[in-house]
Amino acid sequence: MNLRTSSISPDWWDYTCLPLDIVAEVARLTPRDLEKLSRPGFRVVFYDTLEDFYLAEALEYVTAWKQSTDDNPAGICGPIGPTEQLPLVARLVTELGLDVRSGHFWGMDEWYDETTGKEVPVTHPLSFEKADREMCFNRIPKKQRMPDANLHFPKADTTAFRKTWDAGVRCAVIQGGQGDVKHWAFNDPLQRKGKYKAAPPTPAEYRKLATRVVDLHPLTIAQNARTSGGGNISMVPTKAITVGPVETWKAEKVSIWQAGTHDIPFGQRLTAYLISKGLATSCVPMSLLADHPNVQFNYYRGGLGTCAVEMH
Repeated sequence: MNLRTSSISPDWWDYTCLPLDIVAEVARLTPRDLEKLSRPGFRVVFYDTLEDFYLAEALEYVTAWKQSTDDNPAGICGPIGPTEQLPLVARLVTELGLDVRSGHFWGMDEWYDETTGKEVPVTHPLSFEKADREMCFNRIPKKQRMPDANLHFPKADTTAFRKTWDAGVRCAVIQGGQGDVKHWAFNDPLQRKGKYKAAPPTPAEYRKLATRVVDLHPLTIAQNARTSGGGNISMVPTKAITVGPVETWKAEKVSIWQAGTHDIPFGQRLTAYLISKGLATSCVPMSLLADHPNVQFNYYRGGLGTCAVEMH
């Protein structure tokens, strides 16, 4: 691809660096066109109601944990964003009387506090671990839920977290949303500096990245302020800890959920198009999933929007 300078920030690589012919083709995609992007290893699924959408997302947790046994433990890696599925997970497990004590859960990411050099504490209002516990795990009766040892939240020192991915627990699915900058977890594009001043990392280079502390693209900071802090950008950290492609490729399935509340209509179309066509570029990190053998994109039909010009 002949990449352009970012329209957002010239100091970064991002999706606005893509050639304009790709941009124009993506903007023309209708919902029906999106459905036709399914191919072996990549499936596009639509839901007509938000109730069906979030219930299906919650059921991925239940399905993963039902596969788990003491001798063959299994789990799911899940996001904060979306979060609407989390209380549904707790209710399903509780009301159906499911025993998920052998199940495992990996948190996708967490904010990083530059002043302490550590992950933010669970007392931080934006803490992802806090959200997972309060919205899901603390709502499941103790006699049914997994012990704390089976809950794996990323820390600034990533050593212990990374070891859990090679400790004999099968990750049935890694679930995520899609951010404005087209990331899963906080796998943002990289800055244009050093060895990547003239060109971004190749897909092969980017896929070698494991769980790590990352600098966040300006779009990511603005998005999290918008979706979680009423637009108060000053409260959003500029660094985070994120599960990497290395761990993602250890999951049997990658399932991305787009209700239309996080990424924009163009972005929801762009990543599906790139994955379907096998056009992987680290300017659009989500596109790297083109090389994963089992990816599913889930859309709420009413949240897909349009790329037509509408003046507001």
